[in-house]
Amino acid sequence: MLVFSEQNLVLFSTPKTGSTAMEVALKPWADIAFYKNRKHTPVGRYQRKIAPFLREAYGLKPETMAVIRAPLEHLRSWYRYRAASLEVGFDGFVQAVLSEVPPDWARIGTQFNFLTDRDGALGITHLFAYESQPVLRAWLNNRMADEITFKPQNVSPNAPTPITAETLSRFEQRYANEIALHARVMASKGHLVTPL
Repeated sequence: MLVFSEQNLVLFSTPKTGSTAMEVALKPWADIAFYKNRKHTPVGRYQRKIAPFLREAYGLKPETMAVIRAPLEHLRSWYRYRAASLEVGFDGFVQAVLSEVPPDWARIGTQFNFLTDRDGALGITHLFAYESQPVLRAWLNNRMADEITFKPQNVSPNAPTPITAETLSRFEQRYANEIALHARVMASKGHLVTPL
């Protein structure tokens, strides 16, 4: 997570959406940077802890931004990231993620829960689709008044990711809210704006 006081903006680092590349590129403009266990601070924790701090300490009521990835591709990215240490294929990985008590290696959370508050309301002012990189970069170039260049970071090796129709159906049911949110962003030409 990065905080930009001049731009009145907070960048949320949604896991597996190119967040490290974004942070490396945008760090020169940031006044506050959260790393390690606080890098991937979700909306709920931000609203409870960080937003009040920014308001009281610095008089900031910033807009927020984040990226969301197509949900199944998001799981594929997680699988590739962990594949070397796993003894299951992608289908088995998805089944483990969907299980009532996932094993540690399948506890990845959801983008929907990361981006929403406890009532399920979206807590991001500017939500971009990972698949619409030109839209994201153009917006950042305008907001930072400079040319922003992303360099690949933490790229996982390729791994096959086949999935059965049965597992896909279970996934689509469980992730319906996240799939719908991503579809809203795509329908908004890759940039969904939710006013403060």
